[in-house]
Amino acid sequence: MEQNETIENLKTRRSIRAYTGQMPPKELLEQVIEAGTYAPTGKGNQSPIIVAVTNKAMRDSLSRLNAAVMGTSSDPFYGAPAVLVVLADRKYPTYLYDGSLVMGNLMNAAHAAGLGSCWIHRAKEVFDSEEGKALLKAWGIEGDYEGIGNCIIGYPAQEAPAPKPRKADYVHFIE
Repeated sequence: MEQNETIENLKTRRSIRAYTGQMPPKELLEQVIEAGTYAPTGKGNQSPIIVAVTNKAMRDSLSRLNAAVMGTSSDPFYGAPAVLVVLADRKYPTYLYDGSLVMGNLMNAAHAAGLGSCWIHRAKEVFDSEEGKALLKAWGIEGDYEGIGNCIIGYPAQEAPAPKPRKADYVHFIE
């Protein structure tokens, strides 16, 4: 059976935890972001929003806030130059799933475009904090948004890790 390019992309994507620091061209980031906007959402409500952070000072500020949640001072964004913050509107019952699907689309699209990505958690804690809420307000984002994740994006500084073997009981067929 011939391998499907999309399925191969899904199977070969890995979380990248080391970046060159070189900013991808805006057009490439826009392609990845556009793919994120096509993620399925409950009833097609499109509850998530994506905040594309390419400004180094803002990226570094987000990194510090994220690190503070962990109680560390290291860069939780692994040197990635761009951060795509996914937030979702809590008024929709499917907001958490909707935002998670956006994150998946972003990571898979980044891989298809030759970029590395990784889902960095703690967006909920950051944007539930007073400083995080102030950022949302400064960005012109109003409403009851929850941070779903930070999709870091950039050029990988090293080869992607090998996949872990799939567990034996991952799939159960009921025929």
